[in-house]
Amino acid sequence: MNFDKPDSPFTPGRPVPVDFFVGRKKQVEEISNYIGLSFRKQQMENILIYGDRGIGKSSLAGYVSAIAERKYDIVPVHISLSENGNLDGLIQNILIRIFEEIGRSNWFDKVKKVLGKYVKRVGLFGVQVDLNLSDDELLPSIRSFDVALKNIINEIAKADKGGLILTLDDINGLTQKEEFANWYKGFSDGVSMKNLKLPISILLLTTPIQRERLYELQPSLMRIFRPIEIDRLSDDEVNEFFRKTYDKVGIKVEDDALKRMVHYSSGLPIIMQEIGDAVFWSDQDGIIDKKDAYMGVLRAANIVGEKYLTPTIYKTLKSTKYRSILRKLGKMLISSSDVSHFYKKDIESKLDENEKKSFNNFLQKMKKLKVIENDTEGGRGSYRFVNELFPLYIWMEAETFGKRK
Repeated sequence: MNFDKPDSPFTPGRPVPVDFFVGRKKQVEEISNYIGLSFRKQQMENILIYGDRGIGKSSLAGYVSAIAERKYDIVPVHISLSENGNLDGLIQNILIRIFEEIGRSNWFDKVKKVLGKYVKRVGLFGVQVDLNLSDDELLPSIRSFDVALKNIINEIAKADKGGLILTLDDINGLTQKEEFANWYKGFSDGVSMKNLKLPISILLLTTPIQRERLYELQPSLMRIFRPIEIDRLSDDEVNEFFRKTYDKVGIKVEDDALKRMVHYSSGLPIIMQEIGDAVFWSDQDGIIDKKDAYMGVLRAANIVGEKYLTPTIYKTLKSTKYRSILRKLGKMLISSSDVSHFYKKDIESKLDENEKKSFNNFLQKMKKLKVIENDTEGGRGSYRFVNELFPLYIWMEAETFGKRK
């Protein structure tokens, strides 16, 4: 039966829309409390949100920012640190994004007298920001960035705005550089020493590895942050997400189908989006059954491999030479209570003689491609996956291969 299919409500590769956000109640409450504290005490709050790639850090930051914007009239600004190769670029980009947000607002006229020299509304082209970083009035040097922010906040307060939320989203960006770590520590210390009234909440999004790197570069930097760890969603939260998202477009999901989708999602938002979208396009009648879910998971497994493993890694792991080893590794991951690491001896015991001859090369290739690394905590012969997407793909690929066969 054909039906008028709506647009997919899923957003693979992008933060989940606020209306579709589920779970993270503890983290949402904790971050919201810190933002509220910043607003009430007129002080800067540094919040470090860390978790593996694809775990939903950007979605969480967007959700709490939307709450704060409604509750406290705080202006939210999102910056990707990967767009900036140095501090000059970062500072300029932060200021540009702040002014762009101000220029798009319906209260721009209230601050136009001072900020209008930097922000221009340009008809169909939206907002144009023209920064003059040599101007001593508002845009001083990097060393006086705190003063620049204070001047901006003083102006937006005239429009009854409660402050700023700056989300610094790091994807292999500046947090890996010593200059950023030293600058951020100096910036934070300067705000405290000058006793500046800055109702600013800075949300720094990183991975656990990046967090460790920041500590190595500037150990005292970690003391200024309020750490918030983001882990996988529970099965109940994943279930709620799928039901809520499909309900928005009037599509029903049968229990058996939902159970399959929840199982393969493994609590990872990035995978939930891929599976949800793939199953959506597999459905043809507005009712997702077990077959639709099965076909969607097959499609999602392939998409995950192609999108989130680099082409070189994907091609290597799919090669005939290593394919049978990959399948057996996947089968072990399926039955394991922890898919994040494995022991060489356990895999080797499942291999035939030809596979054993290639196994060491397979492991070295996986290490070279940064799919796995030695797990020092697990002892000799123990390996762990650099990214949780990798074992999930191998797991899904092995399972779906068995179904196809």
